[in-house]
Amino acid sequence: MISATIETELEVYRIGEKVRDLRKGRGLRLVELGRHTGLSAAMLSKIESGRIVPTLPTLTRIALAFSVGLEHFFVDAGSRRAFGITRRADRVRLPGNAPGNAMPYDFESLEYTVHEPKLNSYLASFKATPKHASHKHEGVEFIFLIEGKLELMWAETACELEAGDSVYFDASVEHSYRRLGDEPCTGVVVTLRA
Repeated sequence: MISATIETELEVYRIGEKVRDLRKGRGLRLVELGRHTGLSAAMLSKIESGRIVPTLPTLTRIALAFSVGLEHFFVDAGSRRAFGITRRADRVRLPGNAPGNAMPYDFESLEYTVHEPKLNSYLASFKATPKHASHKHEGVEFIFLIEGKLELMWAETACELEAGDSVYFDASVEHSYRRLGDEPCTGVVVTLRA
């Protein structure tokens, strides 16, 4: 049980409100955020409403899901700076086929050391999928293909990309991609929210 004094001190930071703003800014439902963090939707709802104060490990799980640091919840936005080096050896490869997430590629975040990046960048290893699983999100997307062949569906347009090709598109339009052939297909994916 948190004392009234500590509770009053923590209220100033509006942690629950900041979690809700991050979630809504990404267009996620509580259940979807739960899948990314390993926390239940009920727990996240209590955090967002201020009924419970998350522990630092719990808040860290939430922060990592949004590529922000703990300072996002405790430091004034005007004093935070964006800088980070992501070393190849430190990158973590995440599967794109986690439960509830049908991404057609496995990926490594290229800016995970930066808190509150203005864009998100990934090294993607595209999979051969039998059909397109389309999705859409706010903002724009850019893909530079390093190796292999990739089929991109954007609205009703089908495009084939080869190593060295790039594409830039409005990500709010339904789109999907899949590897063509048996050779590895790797690219850099950059997304920028509007």
